[in-house]
Amino acid sequence: METIQSMFKHIHWANQRILETLQNGEEHKQANTLFSHILHAENVWFTRLLGRDSSHLPIWAEVSLDTCIEMVNQNHQNYAEFLSKLSNSDLDQEVSYKNSKGAEFQNTIREILTHVALHGQYHRGQINQLLRIAATEPINVDFITFKR
Repeated sequence: METIQSMFKHIHWANQRILETLQNGEEHKQANTLFSHILHAENVWFTRLLGRDSSHLPIWAEVSLDTCIEMVNQNHQNYAEFLSKLSNSDLDQEVSYKNSKGAEFQNTIREILTHVALHGQYHRGQINQLLRIAATEPINVDFITFKR
């Protein structure tokens, strides 16, 4: 549980750093789209972890940076509360859900939480690449930097 909780603190820290970078620079449409996607995906997976239907939730809808602020904070609050109620043994509990195409799957809570962390980091890397191409200094969102 300690590692998973640390990963989710990192997610929030990294999301805040990306958000600040996007707010303080020129508009980067592709970067904003990817960041919106990260936040939507975090919400979709949270909804699935609760056993609720996520088919009505957007996954690629671009939202304003003001809305991203709200989503960063709401996702952080949702996951922090969810994780505070989990024990180590809960992590191996299976969750049934349907993906965006309606196909049914089952994964453990541990697998889903790990996916959320890795998915966001993957796209934050893409955002940093887009920033570099646009001559904007990328922001370090490495886990080890967070831990230091």
